[in-house]
Amino acid sequence: MAPRTAEIIAVGSELLGSTRTDTNSLYLAERLSALGIDLRIKSVVGDEREDLATMFRHAFGRSDLVILTGGLGPTDDDLTRDVVSDALGLPMTPDETIVTKIRGRFERRGMTMPEVNRRQAQVPRGAVVLDNPNGTAPGLFIDHDGKIVILLPGPPRELQPMFELLCAGPLQDRASDERAYRTSIFITGRGESHVEQAVQPIYSRWRDANPPISTTILAAMGQIELHLVLRDRDEARGRASLERARNELLAAIGDDVYSTDGRTMEQVVGDLLASRRYTFAAAESCTGGLLTSRLTDVPGSSSYVRAGIVAYAYEDKTALLGVPKAMIESDGAVSESVAVAMAEGIRERTGADVTVGITGVAGPGGGTDKKPVGTVVIAVIVPEKPVYVRTYSFIGGRAMVKFQATQAAMDRIRRMLT
Repeated sequence: MAPRTAEIIAVGSELLGSTRTDTNSLYLAERLSALGIDLRIKSVVGDEREDLATMFRHAFGRSDLVILTGGLGPTDDDLTRDVVSDALGLPMTPDETIVTKIRGRFERRGMTMPEVNRRQAQVPRGAVVLDNPNGTAPGLFIDHDGKIVILLPGPPRELQPMFELLCAGPLQDRASDERAYRTSIFITGRGESHVEQAVQPIYSRWRDANPPISTTILAAMGQIELHLVLRDRDEARGRASLERARNELLAAIGDDVYSTDGRTMEQVVGDLLASRRYTFAAAESCTGGLLTSRLTDVPGSSSYVRAGIVAYAYEDKTALLGVPKAMIESDGAVSESVAVAMAEGIRERTGADVTVGITGVAGPGGGTDKKPVGTVVIAVIVPEKPVYVRTYSFIGGRAMVKFQATQAAMDRIRRMLT
């Protein structure tokens, strides 16, 4: 049977803590999508036999393909082989070929193989052994009752080449000729509910289309994402259908869309600056240099980023940027007049074409009744355009306020340059 749905179970108590991340599932999700297999569920389970057994039984019952990562080592808490063997009723026997390979690996390092490594040579009846030249734990490919179970080692440097060389081909051979095609739209300047109100009448019609298009709305910090997925046997037809659907959404959302090709906001703004041969400089207070940092995360940004000044203290706004002391005393450091003066000040000092001034209250303290935490003023100067300045009210903690402020500043540059 062609596998259409898949589930990934990441095994390991360390993945339930705060110091380890399950990156294997991200890699596998991308590869399964390319094979036309729809990943439905990703889960993490600790090294507890009953928990893993329960999770695996549910996964095997509802999905065509189950991939388990980790838990294939030689210790007592490496339970993946045992649990899968018991759940499928496939008794295990030792494979001496695997023992020989593991022993040889130890001998090449001048070591003797511990007897506990024999556990890694246990193979469920009917399973295909997946060789692991990068470690001691072989993988397993099990075809059982019309479904597929794949056991892969946890370390990415072992898992990824094993999947590419030994799993992708057999899965491709078994998969149907139907493929999943995806496109994404990135939006800023609107909230999730406003986006939903604008696009729901459009995407609701696609559920009954042939083929149907599924639409997911994701609220992320500083932006809203629309993800469209369509499955079709004809690539040209599928991509054309997605393009028509995307264009319908673009017409409804308009200029609030900043990317349809996966570029980040800083990449979009960087490309606009580079294409116009404009240079950039920022005068930042509450964002602490985050705006400049985000722009310089883009390779090649040295061609347009000139400078960034973090003038946190009142006296440094005056000394470094030329903001009049009397203006700060009369209007306050968090004011539209000061933000404009900051943008003008760094423009005069650097000669940059596009400049930004940001001042605000990032919190958690420092807010007042008139200027509560989250109040941020952004000024933007672009050649041949009126100076832009606006007072924003952002929500969330300090990091969120800072990020949203830089996102809003870059979005304003984007709008003014387009």
